[in-house]
Amino acid sequence: MPSYEQLRELLDPATTVLMTVECQQGVVGTESALPELAKEARESGALGNVARLVSAARQAGTQVLHAVAERRPDGRGANHNARLFRAAGRLPVQQLSGTRAVRIAPPIEVSEEDFIVRRLHGLSPIAGTDVDPLLRNLGCRTLLVTGVSANVAIPNAVFDAVNLGYTAVVPADAIAGVPADYTPAMVRNTLALVATVTTTDDVLGVWKRRSRPGV
Repeated sequence: MPSYEQLRELLDPATTVLMTVECQQGVVGTESALPELAKEARESGALGNVARLVSAARQAGTQVLHAVAERRPDGRGANHNARLFRAAGRLPVQQLSGTRAVRIAPPIEVSEEDFIVRRLHGLSPIAGTDVDPLLRNLGCRTLLVTGVSANVAIPNAVFDAVNLGYTAVVPADAIAGVPADYTPAMVRNTLALVATVTTTDDVLGVWKRRSRPGV
């Protein structure tokens, strides 16, 4: 784990963006298309930790961006070139544009200052979306990655961020995947090689101390 000083340098609110990945009703909500993932995100505390980070980010002056996966009702433009996409197309809950399924799920709260970036294709919340140009225009150097899933979208986000020149920071207790023991294995064997791995409490501690005069 990084020291407080290292984390403080990385998480300067002026150059950091907090991104939530697929923290939407149809994925982690009570009416999820993926109930096993939704259960793990909630019972592990990951979703609650994302909400805590989002709230603290605003207080610290850090930009929040929500990456949402959705599809058109007619399915046009969506991928069909992997088993995952074909299986998703048969699920009883669809992530259709404009529906409840693609709204950010409680307990995460959305502010007017937040960005919401929606994608209609692919596996990554960054590649082929507006995320990269938005981050550059915001002066972002560090991308704090949270949400789901540790199986697919989270590693995609981390790899893309690193390839684009950003420093990726991952609070390991603010991401979730299935089965439960997969997430720590992914963090330990893959994400730790390319991202700075930390905890929700350590991030909150940095932002809280920054808000004190003279600290």
